[in-house]
Amino acid sequence: MPTNNNESSQPSRELLIAKIAFLGASVTLLGDGLSALAAGLALESLENEQRTPYPGVQAQVEPAQKQLDYLINELIQLRKRFR
Repeated sequence: MPTNNNESSQPSRELLIAKIAFLGASVTLLGDGLSALAAGLALESLENEQRTPYPGVQAQVEPAQKQLDYLINELIQLRKRFR
């Protein structure tokens, strides 16, 4: 009795479609995991920036702070002289 090629190829085609769907879902899950990991790393980086100022900015602020402290002390000395 001859077998119908259409009927015998149907289960293998459905199996192939199911495998492709599983592969797509797996890739999507992996992509979502990578996105979550990247978001976590970005958050951690932003938190670290908030805790410690940029080294270049800190290097610029320190001399300015010293100058301000010096000028404030000079003003205090001048005020004491004129009293």
